[in-house]
Amino acid sequence: MNTLFVRYRLALLLLGISFAISATGLAQPKPDRTVADIALLQGENRLQTLMEGAKKEGELNVYFPYSHAVKVTDAFTQKYGVKVNNWRSSSENILQRIVSEARGGRFEVDITLNVATEMEALHREKLLQQVRSPHLIDLMPQAIPAHKEWVGIAVEMFVQGYNTAKIRKEELPKTYQDLLDPKWKGRLGIEAADQQWFAYVLQELGQEKGIKLFKDIVATNGMSVRKGHSLLAQMVASGEVPLALTLYAWGPDQLKQKGAPIERFNISQPIAMFGGMGLLKKAPHPHAAVLFYDFMLTDGQEIMSKQHSIATSSKLDVAQKKIPMRFIDPAAVLDNSEKWLQTFDEVFVKRTK
Repeated sequence: MNTLFVRYRLALLLLGISFAISATGLAQPKPDRTVADIALLQGENRLQTLMEGAKKEGELNVYFPYSHAVKVTDAFTQKYGVKVNNWRSSSENILQRIVSEARGGRFEVDITLNVATEMEALHREKLLQQVRSPHLIDLMPQAIPAHKEWVGIAVEMFVQGYNTAKIRKEELPKTYQDLLDPKWKGRLGIEAADQQWFAYVLQELGQEKGIKLFKDIVATNGMSVRKGHSLLAQMVASGEVPLALTLYAWGPDQLKQKGAPIERFNISQPIAMFGGMGLLKKAPHPHAAVLFYDFMLTDGQEIMSKQHSIATSSKLDVAQKKIPMRFIDPAAVLDNSEKWLQTFDEVFVKRTK
């Protein structure tokens, strides 16, 4: 290699270094923060940065299935002046919409609240962004999955509920076997998509024994299969379904507070799952989204607790969380969903048509 060529290569190298230094110099504007940058913010100026960014963004899009989440979004708007666009639907519809939008290159939602299985599905779709909120330390440890891409904001404890005008407390079943009594004929109901609850009940009773027991219960006394936990709770309160096997604890508690003749109880050790929250990787309003994330883990926890949700904050609903519960593994639900759904349908849905 001749000397002239070496000098030419050296000149090009030095020129490239010069351009690189110029491009990264203090006089050049900093690139906009990414969603990840904002989500992972830490330090004393974190809150101020989020508030200033949220004010510029001006709005926030939140998808959720929970009616009581509206009070949280309203309180967030009142505190920070950021408009929240709510879209409420079923947990399945929310998952489907988010995935469909992402696959179509549309990124509209900032934050989603949903049950743990749907949150875990979004994690598997690689659509969620971890948030390093300073308030995570206040949550019960079980509420934070290992990957930390979503977080539990409420304990959805499955309970049984009954109409106090139709059933006396001393009549309540103490075991699932008690439901074989002919006095329950035409009086039982279950939510139509609680196959994960049933799978965990079968773990307790034994697969074959449990399936036979519930098939016998349905054959002997029937089973009203209804879509939606809120609807089923309302039907218990009205007396149309005097006893429901699968309600979320907040359902009967909210209706009881309004004067409805409904109470909850447990036939065996309660089974529970988390209601979760996650930030989308391509959130269009990331400052507002992370600000809301923090709000949900602080003020939002108190608001939800007052509406009879079991908050995951270690500072709230302490007595409720002392009840020994078996938590459903959302990953196991996804891995076994087809098998569990088939079993549930064979026992409850197909036999009631």
